[in-house]
Amino acid sequence: MLEQKRLLINNQWRDGASGAVMDVLNPATEEVVGQVAVAEAADVDAAVAAARAAFEGPWARLSARERGRLVSRLADRLMEKADEVARLETLHNGKPISEARHVEIPAAAECLEYYAGWADKVMGETIPVKGNYLTYTLREPIGVVAAIVPWNFPLLLAAWKIGPALATGNVVILKPAPETPLTAIALGEIAIEVGLPPGVLQVLTGPGAELGQALVAHPGVDKIAFTGGTATGKAIMRGAADTLKKITLELGGKSPNIVLADADLDAALRGATTGIFYGKGEVCAAGSRLLVDRSIKDEFVDKLAARAKKMVAGDPLDPKTRYGSLASKRQLDKVQHYVDVAREEGASLVAGGARADIGTGKGYFYQPTVFDHVTPAMTIAREEIFGPVLAAIEFADLDEAIARANDTPYGLAAAVWTRDVKKAHYVARKLQAGTVWVNTYNVYDTAAPFGGYKASGFGREMSAHALEHYTQVKTVWVDLSM
Repeated sequence: MLEQKRLLINNQWRDGASGAVMDVLNPATEEVVGQVAVAEAADVDAAVAAARAAFEGPWARLSARERGRLVSRLADRLMEKADEVARLETLHNGKPISEARHVEIPAAAECLEYYAGWADKVMGETIPVKGNYLTYTLREPIGVVAAIVPWNFPLLLAAWKIGPALATGNVVILKPAPETPLTAIALGEIAIEVGLPPGVLQVLTGPGAELGQALVAHPGVDKIAFTGGTATGKAIMRGAADTLKKITLELGGKSPNIVLADADLDAALRGATTGIFYGKGEVCAAGSRLLVDRSIKDEFVDKLAARAKKMVAGDPLDPKTRYGSLASKRQLDKVQHYVDVAREEGASLVAGGARADIGTGKGYFYQPTVFDHVTPAMTIAREEIFGPVLAAIEFADLDEAIARANDTPYGLAAAVWTRDVKKAHYVARKLQAGTVWVNTYNVYDTAAPFGGYKASGFGREMSAHALEHYTQVKTVWVDLSM
């Protein structure tokens, strides 16, 4: 058991106004590993007041370069504590410690370092206008940002929002998912250590819907940055309308992974495996729809199923483990539901399809699962499962592949595998997705924008484009007439 964690408000660790706490479970053991405070409306009021005071006071008085130095220190200290923070990420999420330590934590630190470098480079422009005027623009911070993040990459997705927000002069109230609050709290501890002024970065933990609604409805919150499910994103849009908050939404996906007949099939097999089974399939951009040319489909799916059967779940805290547990009982039940529906609708199960046992009889482990003979109308081809379940769909020609890829309300990511450079660029232009990978999958970099088309949301995470969502433009006119 970890010590009980409290709310971070104004650089002070506090109990929630009600005194209520909630358990944090280790999904690999089903045991309680800690407790965190439950924030309510009164706590949101206190956090917003502290954030506003920081935004208009000490944080505003710092130069852009000084802000950048503090964000850089945040990144450096995070890497100094990477072992400790990675262990927390694994404890509450179930991902292998190797992923947490060598992928997620370094990527989060890299994101913060990237935006630290941007802090003194966000500039306005001088505009030539009619008349004797000096006309220029200023890029100014929006204000109090509520960052609401999910449970699949808890710290990394927080960094995607905190980095650009702080670099541009905003202040942040971070609300982690109720399943995975531990690394958000650890980041709050680091923020105090490196000297962020009180109120600049605060952490509120508690049940998702209630706390999230309180932040969305609060008139003192100027922007919501959200990553999560599409249904919740729609609710945030409705809730933000009353106060006309700025919002950015990175939502769900049902990403197509297209394998053409001329592809390097060994590379495509590795990419298809990574595309759906990395992160236990709990990845918004997971390549959950495998579209394969009819002429190679049977061979390809057989080999992919064989690869899936060789993947063995293990103790996430073991450095040798490469496939961990799902993040919660609710997610385990959801995955099983979709597997049952797929069987009922006539899809052919060729790998997995059941709960996995690592020898303890505990944990929310699920076998890597592959379905063949899936039609575009089937439920597993339409709805986001957010788990290690792959739907293999065949196509007859390139145009049908593109049509089937785009036949979804989502548009977060997509991929195409081919040796033909003309086909690659043709397909990339035709796919309705915010990210298109060619002969690779699940590749990210802080310098490259990430976000969705259609029901996968709007706005972009990472890159210089994210800065636009944390600043507003002011135009200044100066009469120079003599």
